[in-house]
Amino acid sequence: MDGQRPGGEGDMGDRGDRAAAHFEALGPDDPGTVAGYRLSARLGAGGMGKVYLSHTPGGRPVAIKVIRPEFAEDPEFRRRFAQEIRSAQRVQGLYTAPVIDADTDGPHPWLATAYVPGPSLAAAVAAHGPLPVETVLLLVAGIAEALQVIHGAGIVHRDLKPSNVLLAADGPRVIDFGIAHAADATSLTGSGVFVGTPAFMAPEQAAGRGVGPATDVFALGQVAAYAAVGAPPFGEGPSHGVLYRIVHEQPELSDVPPRLTELVTRCLAKDPADRPSVAEVIALCRTANDATSLRRPEDWLPAAVTAEISARSAAPAPDLTPPPPAHPPTAMAATAGGAAPYAPTVQGTGQAPQGPPPAPQQPPAAQPAYPAVGPYAPSRFGTPPPMHPQMSGQPLPFQPQQSVPGPQGRKRGPAVVAAALVLAVVGGTAVYGLVKDKGGDSGAASSASGGTVGGGAGNGGTRADGSKPATGSDRPDPTPSDYKGVNLTAGYHLTLGEDPLRPQKGEDGGYELSYDTGGYLDAEGQGGSLVLLDPGQQGSLATCRAETRFTDNVYVNKLGTGRQVCVTTGTGHLGLVTVRGISPEDSPSTYLTLDVTVWRNGAAGSASR
Repeated sequence: MDGQRPGGEGDMGDRGDRAAAHFEALGPDDPGTVAGYRLSARLGAGGMGKVYLSHTPGGRPVAIKVIRPEFAEDPEFRRRFAQEIRSAQRVQGLYTAPVIDADTDGPHPWLATAYVPGPSLAAAVAAHGPLPVETVLLLVAGIAEALQVIHGAGIVHRDLKPSNVLLAADGPRVIDFGIAHAADATSLTGSGVFVGTPAFMAPEQAAGRGVGPATDVFALGQVAAYAAVGAPPFGEGPSHGVLYRIVHEQPELSDVPPRLTELVTRCLAKDPADRPSVAEVIALCRTANDATSLRRPEDWLPAAVTAEISARSAAPAPDLTPPPPAHPPTAMAATAGGAAPYAPTVQGTGQAPQGPPPAPQQPPAAQPAYPAVGPYAPSRFGTPPPMHPQMSGQPLPFQPQQSVPGPQGRKRGPAVVAAALVLAVVGGTAVYGLVKDKGGDSGAASSASGGTVGGGAGNGGTRADGSKPATGSDRPDPTPSDYKGVNLTAGYHLTLGEDPLRPQKGEDGGYELSYDTGGYLDAEGQGGSLVLLDPGQQGSLATCRAETRFTDNVYVNKLGTGRQVCVTTGTGHLGLVTVRGISPEDSPSTYLTLDVTVWRNGAAGSASR
């Protein structure tokens, strides 16, 4: 969707009139609340849904993005959307708008990001014309820094374009990273509906080939040219014509300022291998700035754009009256009767709850449980962002207001949980359980365990002599199983509990390790994770147990011969993958040749599995 883009520019009179022009009143088809967030105004709409302004109970503005019903009805979209949101919540950069809350399982999927009081690059250029060269250099360097963080989380944006770049007083903000991936495999896009703007696609994207970080670099070159010239470098018009020019013709760069020519030209190379990395993009910006440091002044934008930022900062005040009582759906799950918004809790608003209390035999409804400190609403979906640590200790997806089991089966009430949360934040330390859930079929992940009983030390339960294996600190390390020269083809997966270890067809479905056709190794099984070891770092059972630089996927362009990846599965197995080769360009198939060592039930804490 087109981020936090407003629906219209309106009259640029006094500040109040300008502010009103950027915030549309809610219409009869717009909801009044979304999962306890009372909506104040409509910010815009795009290919994937509508965007609304709301506020946290502390008054911090947030942008609520509600996904279109057509996508919400597609199970594959929901699965990928959940996966991408989990990845996006790990992105915490100076030039990104953090994802702070989401619901991917409800009748109307949505996500909440920090509100950025500034126009999109598309709106700014349309209203005020091309930007000065110095502004473009700072813009591109900021976007490149955002891409470094996004790619570091294992995400390819796929839809970087001017409407997904917001201009704030202290620099750009990149939004909607990774969301286009969720729509790639839906029936809508399969039938020819584009998500995103064809004018800003890369050649490999337009041709339906695999995408990677270099895809975003190509889009960044197009964004740079657009900001400097006011038009996309491959022109406009019918989508098929634009896509043909992107794949087969050279861009029109005659109007690009000379200081930007090298930067834009290198980013727009047809071959992804010829494009600069995002780090090289920043260096090119520095070179174009006469090799001096890029320093972002307060007035880095033209005065007319700065005036728009001031207008958008005057967002409509939050409505403090509680929403009408409703039957609340369980968070992250649809109710049988459909979608009914629910009111924030007493803890969140200071208001007494309305409506009859739930029946005693029913657990409390899952509602936003806001901490006493901190500007953001806690995410009810997956691991909270590192910038806003919170305590959950619950398997994903968790229910924020339900009682948490304590020692000896006792239960802590909501007040105790809230008190613990405040102490954790004030003390500067937060401890929370990280339970990864890639949104795949949990049944598939469970069946992959092979029915291990007793947490055996490598042989899955009882030894051959009938004795029970040791547990805890006395449990011996499992015997490794080595598999040499495994050819893992793109679109296939491995299940570490299987012996012999053989690739099976399928890349999406809760698998423990798959080679996604998007160009990355993927650990999507429930509780699974990957760690890319540093070059020269020697992998071992001890190394893989100790490493905590977890990610969900590792792109192949980061791998070379000898590079190693630790794989931890939700079923308690641990593996070490060593890259021995990558398929040549003229190969009829795309594959990785791997040596795989598996320690079955060797993951830390697997003795109880």
